[in-house]
Amino acid sequence: MESLNRGLVQIYTGGGKGKTTAALGLAMRACGHGLRALMIQFMKGASNTGELASAAKLYPQFEIIPSGKPCSKGVSNDECDYCRECFVNPDNVEDEDRAASRRAIELAKEKIGSGDYQLVILDEIVCALEFGLVELADVIALIEAKPPTLELVLTGRGAPPELIEKADLVTEMLPIKHPWDAGVKARKGIEY
Repeated sequence: MESLNRGLVQIYTGGGKGKTTAALGLAMRACGHGLRALMIQFMKGASNTGELASAAKLYPQFEIIPSGKPCSKGVSNDECDYCRECFVNPDNVEDEDRAASRRAIELAKEKIGSGDYQLVILDEIVCALEFGLVELADVIALIEAKPPTLELVLTGRGAPPELIEKADLVTEMLPIKHPWDAGVKARKGIEY
């Protein structure tokens, strides 16, 4: 297994599309060079997303662990169409959302310290922070616990200055135009 001489902290933030997609691209690149990658998805249940299907084909080189609640429509993960109803409602955060994020923080601590991965992506952890599902101190503790040879990526809109200060690379995705604004629903294979 390959290793990194120096791992950095990256943040993909902003209101535009592409934060998770950029992190997935980085995981693909890492796997192509023999690195082992893990993505823990905060606030995302095990729905019918293309990245889960792709990661299953690359396992154990690349693994994705969804840590959100199941589809709110009550359908199976295979039938979930990744609608807005499956996301955490910031105006009505549920105890189930908080509990899932606490479990994800504990899992992240375990996986970051395991030495099993060269790249760990904490997908939507910044949104979980913004929604009050995780504490800033816990996210900073994850960054500070990062081994020197681990690349750590955090995604989600609204990265606070304290996280930006801790990062080595920060990219902000800016929304210019998005099909959601015109009523186009998420499309299988493109948005999920």
